[in-house]
Amino acid sequence: MRVIKEGFLYQLTFMPRFFPVNCYFIEEEDGLTLIDAALPYSAKPILQAAEKIGKQIKRIILTHAHGDHIGALDELKAKLGVPVYISDRDARLLAGDTSLDSTELQTPIRGGVPKNIKTSPDILIKEGDHIGSLLAISTPGHTPGSMSFLDQRTNMLIAGDAFQTRGGTAVSGVTIPWFPFPAMATWNKETALHSARKIHELNPSLLAVGHGELLRDPGAIIEKAIQKAEEAFTK
Repeated sequence: MRVIKEGFLYQLTFMPRFFPVNCYFIEEEDGLTLIDAALPYSAKPILQAAEKIGKQIKRIILTHAHGDHIGALDELKAKLGVPVYISDRDARLLAGDTSLDSTELQTPIRGGVPKNIKTSPDILIKEGDHIGSLLAISTPGHTPGSMSFLDQRTNMLIAGDAFQTRGGTAVSGVTIPWFPFPAMATWNKETALHSARKIHELNPSLLAVGHGELLRDPGAIIEKAIQKAEEAFTK
């Protein structure tokens, strides 16, 4: 596991050279917020990383409920006993429910939807909620209930799979040949594009995603990725 620190943010990357899967710590006065729970074997190194930092994990926030973001959730919940946060919409995915609401675009939910997760979320979040220094922002598309989180101290944004930066920066749903997996797991491309535009308007100082490197001062790169998505999705 690789750890990169940027201000209050720590990026923890599993398999960085082959199939990078990121989760994040956000440092708060009372301890650490863990964003996403990576892969099933990730619990021990996540706990070791927190111990090395010297702060306790106080809460777990999930950007969405795909398997590579909730893999170690059950073990972490059992060992830490801390509250788990997820959007109301993706709480259904966490429970294995892939049904769609009548008001949603009727494209099938894709990706590794969990089947045997025991953990039930403690707190359901929505747009505008505050969790410590983080502001919750609804960014559906990759899944119907995907969320991003803006650190209001630094304007750094943790965006889950709304974008990828592995193999090149792309909006969720745009296929990057070197790393096509986020695109393959995207629920609705048009909704993802709308969320990408929303993220661009926030003008984040840094973009942190589920797969790939941190992007500092990402505005121009995000804009270019949106243009590519607009071209790809209108073909």
